[in-house]
Amino acid sequence: MLVRKEVKPLRLIDEDGLRTDGRRVDELRNIKIDVGVLKNADGSCYLEIGRNKVMAAVYGPREVHPRHLALPDRAILRCRYHMVPFSVLERKSPNPTRREIELSKVIREALEPALFLEYFPRTTIDVYIEILQADGGTRTAGISAAAVALADAGIPMRDLVTAIAVGKADGHIILDLNDLEDKYGEADMPVAMMPNLGSITLLQADGEFTPEEFKEALNLAMKGIREVYAKQREALRRRYLKVREEVEGSV
Repeated sequence: MLVRKEVKPLRLIDEDGLRTDGRRVDELRNIKIDVGVLKNADGSCYLEIGRNKVMAAVYGPREVHPRHLALPDRAILRCRYHMVPFSVLERKSPNPTRREIELSKVIREALEPALFLEYFPRTTIDVYIEILQADGGTRTAGISAAAVALADAGIPMRDLVTAIAVGKADGHIILDLNDLEDKYGEADMPVAMMPNLGSITLLQADGEFTPEEFKEALNLAMKGIREVYAKQREALRRRYLKVREEVEGSV
C-alpha cells in the first residue's frame, strides 16, 4: 500500500508574504460551524476550519457512574478528545494515545472556568470531541466546537470559550497554523479565552518567542479569537431561530 507523505516546503512564507495555502500571516482559514447536528446528544456542534473537521457532543448534566465519583457541591466536567484512525495521512491506532489523554485534560481545564458547575451538584457533564480530519490546530478547534456544543446543551456559561493557535514561521508571527506550519514552523502557541470577559483559560507555547514576539503573537491570537467568536455566536443564533420557527410552526 502506498502512503502519501507530506514534504517539508523550502519556505513556509514566500517573498510576497504568502503562506503555503495562500493566506497572509494574519488570516484565518475558512470556518464553518453547524449546531445541533446530532439528534441523540443534549448538545452538539460540527466545526470546520480549513481542512480540520471536528464533531463535538455533550451529554448531561446526568447521574455520575460510578456514583462514588460524584461531588457534593458541583458537577464533574469530563472531556474526551479523540482522533479517528482515518483523520491523518498515516492511519493511527483507534486506542487513545498519550497525546489524546493529555489534550483531553487541557481541553477540560480550558472549558471549566466558563461553566457554572455549582448549579448541578452530584452530576457529570460529558464532552466528546472527535477529530474526523486533522490539519493543524485540532486542540483549539476542539475547544471552540465543544464550547458551542455546551451552549447548545443549555449548560449555563459565563461566556463562550474560543480558541486559536498562533506561531512563528520563517521569522514571521502567523495566525491559525496549518499542519505544515505546525510541524515545520519555529514555534506555536495555542490560546483560549472568554472574549467578553477578557479572561484567558489556556495559554501554551512550544518553541521560542522573544518578549516582543510574544506580545505580537498574543495580540494576533486575540484578533483571531474575536473573529471565531463572531462565527460561534452566529451559528448559535441560526440554530435557535430555526428552533423557534419549528416551535411556532407546530402551534
